Amino acid sequence: MIQNPHDSLFKETWSNKSNAKAFLENYLPKKVLSIVNLDSLEICKDTFIENDLKNYYSDMLYKVNLGGTVGYIYFLFEHKSYPDRLVHLQLLEYMIKIWRLDQKQSKKKKLSIVIPLLLYHGSQNWKAKLHFSSLLEGPVDVMADYIPNFQYVLYDLSKYSDAEIKGTINARVVMLIFKHIFDYDFTSKMPGILSLLKDLSEKETGLQYFESLIKYIFSNVEDITPEKFQSIVSNSLSEDKGGLIMTLAEKLRNEGFQKGLEQAEKLRNEGLEQGLLEGIEFAVSIKFGDTDDCKSIIAKIKSIRDINQLKALKGKIKSARTVPELIKFIEN
Repeated sequence: MIQNPHDSLFKETWSNKSNAKAFLENYLPKKVLSIVNLDSLEICKDTFIENDLKNYYSDMLYKVNLGGTVGYIYFLFEHKSYPDRLVHLQLLEYMIKIWRLDQKQSKKKKLSIVIPLLLYHGSQNWKAKLHFSSLLEGPVDVMADYIPNFQYVLYDLSKYSDAEIKGTINARVVMLIFKHIFDYDFTSKMPGILSLLKDLSEKETGLQYFESLIKYIFSNVEDITPEKFQSIVSNSLSEDKGGLIMTLAEKLRNEGFQKGLEQAEKLRNEGLEQGLLEGIEFAVSIKFGDTDDCKSIIAKIKSIRDINQLKALKGKIKSARTVPELIKFIEN
């Protein structure tokens, strides 16, 4: 029942300005860092990912001062376990959306620069080339004047050693978890990763952060239990934090149970509603015949979504003598 745990943890981490700034300081190309003012960094609330892709991607948009002008850094996180060879096309689509939004808001004559970043942590090596033109076949060099082209910045976590992963402690913990989440021995690596949090204050390792962390790990590691997680956290951090893990695990378990009940109730009501509608339509047709008035009232009946109202209508059909009488009952 846990929805988009990747997105939750990604957004929880990189919507924090300190985390975002430290990440960009360590991983943006030097030529970009030489002209970007990271102190001007603004977190934008916009997201550009289509609903059907939100289980596979997350994104963040930052506005920055870039060489004295307004620019954007678009951060795309691919949380599939395999690389997408057409990601260039997807990035281009999102960049166009960003430009259209920027034009709508600023009314500038020229477009702002958008730097596309891609964070990948899949188990397969990333082999796709960085330039958009690498997607095209034919005489690309000769046709260069007619081809849109850009290069994205790739952060393939598998290419970095644990020691090379830089940034704030929270961001490093998240990136290390992303890096090792598909490892067969992930649980044995958890104590070392979580121990990085030991020196942070209670505020910096708050409830929301741990909740996102737990959701992500529980959703991706099959052999982890709340009890095992509690033991790891107690030994890595403190017994208090271990107790917090159990509290959160129980909270998530209850939320999942409640969502399950709500979903079951929804499906049950939808089934009852459909059954009642079909029965009522049949009864109306049998009693009043295939007339225009009958067709009209059936159309009204199909718009009813209240189970109790449908049940009352079912009883009224037996006593109603005319279609207008039934219509009056529905409208009242």
